[in-house]
Amino acid sequence: MGSERVFDVRVVGGGVIGLTTAVVLAERGARVGLWTRDPVERTTSAVAGALWWPYRIEPVASARAWALRSLDVYEELAARPEVTGVRMVEGVLGGTTLDEVGAWAAARLPGLRVSVAEEYPWGPGVWARLPLVDMSVHLPWLRGRLTAAGGVVEERSVTDLARVDTPVVVNCSGLGARDLVPDPAVRPVRGQLVVVENPGIRTWTVSTAADGTTAYVFPQPGRLVLGGTAQEDDWSPEPDPAQAEAIVRRCAALLPRIAGARILEHRVGLRPARDAVRIESEPLPGGRRLVHNYGHGGAGVTVAWGCAREAAELALG
Repeated sequence: MGSERVFDVRVVGGGVIGLTTAVVLAERGARVGLWTRDPVERTTSAVAGALWWPYRIEPVASARAWALRSLDVYEELAARPEVTGVRMVEGVLGGTTLDEVGAWAAARLPGLRVSVAEEYPWGPGVWARLPLVDMSVHLPWLRGRLTAAGGVVEERSVTDLARVDTPVVVNCSGLGARDLVPDPAVRPVRGQLVVVENPGIRTWTVSTAADGTTAYVFPQPGRLVLGGTAQEDDWSPEPDPAQAEAIVRRCAALLPRIAGARILEHRVGLRPARDAVRIESEPLPGGRRLVHNYGHGGAGVTVAWGCAREAAELALG
């Protein structure tokens, strides 16, 4: 249906980066069409645990700036959690000290403090109140906000960015950029999650063991999300039963109430990792412009609004 319309900008990619970028562009007056290979609800972003924190993303300084810009937005959206999917939730960054968190966050996050033993008895930890996003609500909400601003979302695969039919093309294709650009620096970092019934846990916990394994527990409405894994260059989309068992075991070691919780679902997502996020513009034939916004690793939700604004400035500048 959107194919008859004239667009100023075509955004390629329907995950949280593509949708947020399209929203920013449309709300600045651009006529925006978004092409997504998969339905919004089936993108990699839909699998995300979605705690606001710059995780596995480079460059660090830029990521922190993008994250803080995004935090401003999420704090506003958290006023309507049932609509936007964003809530401000307290929890513990385990195995972390205030010095490791850094002044960039300490200055912006009121209530940031050292956790006490009752909150995290396994070593140092930092208690924080951070945005936690229910992606099953947030992604459709972003799509609705885009269409309310006049944007059009279509399910369509793209094989050649240079042949997309608009003056400006914005590439938010995530892991797809590996073949689409092509950019071999984009690699998958596989994440597996287990979704269980929530036995009454209201705070989130993230803990990294001495061997580098991570356990995290995110209370989402009606369920508890347990993680996780970070397997580099692993393309498997299928849940691994042994990994699922290990995830539950690690999380139950943190919070014994999790042991025996009924499993609702297994999820796998491939994070689009890169040595550095790519946000830059390049010319296309005929005086057109291609803007890249990809390579966000495990922090797409965390930096989405900051990156979207930077990409929008390149697209509309």
